[in-house]
Amino acid sequence: MEAAASIQGQATTLEIIAFHLGDQQFCIKTTSIREIRAWAAATPLPHAPPHVLGMMNLRGSVIPIINLAAKLGVHSSVHTSRSAIVVAEVGENTTGLVVDRVSDILSIGNEQIQPVPDFGTEFDPTFSYGIIPLDQGMVCFLNLDQMFANIERASAA
Repeated sequence: MEAAASIQGQATTLEIIAFHLGDQQFCIKTTSIREIRAWAAATPLPHAPPHVLGMMNLRGSVIPIINLAAKLGVHSSVHTSRSAIVVAEVGENTTGLVVDRVSDILSIGNEQIQPVPDFGTEFDPTFSYGIIPLDQGMVCFLNLDQMFANIERASAA
């Protein structure tokens, strides 16, 4: 629950963007987001991990496009016109994250973020800052820096 503690030690109110992957709702900090683009197919990259859809040209810069549902191991719908690519800053890198649909921008208080339940030693909760229980359901608050820490280490090498 260090992740939840670290986000709770920051500003008292956070702006987050919520999005859907299948039937589940997730969110990330708006300060991580560069832009949100309409769905467009990525150019495949041979030998890429299964969650990497490929790459795209973002105004002269080639960025990886990640199937966020596959990265998280959750079910997602087939990419449609409602799908979006959330272009986010992850550490020193820019990454495109494919989501089923963007649903909301919310302001939440740090006290609303609950720790991820403990599911034992085989479960690594560091991918998330915590869970935000809302009237319309639970929202998993993703910690992109932890989720993509291996990319950061590879870039630094």
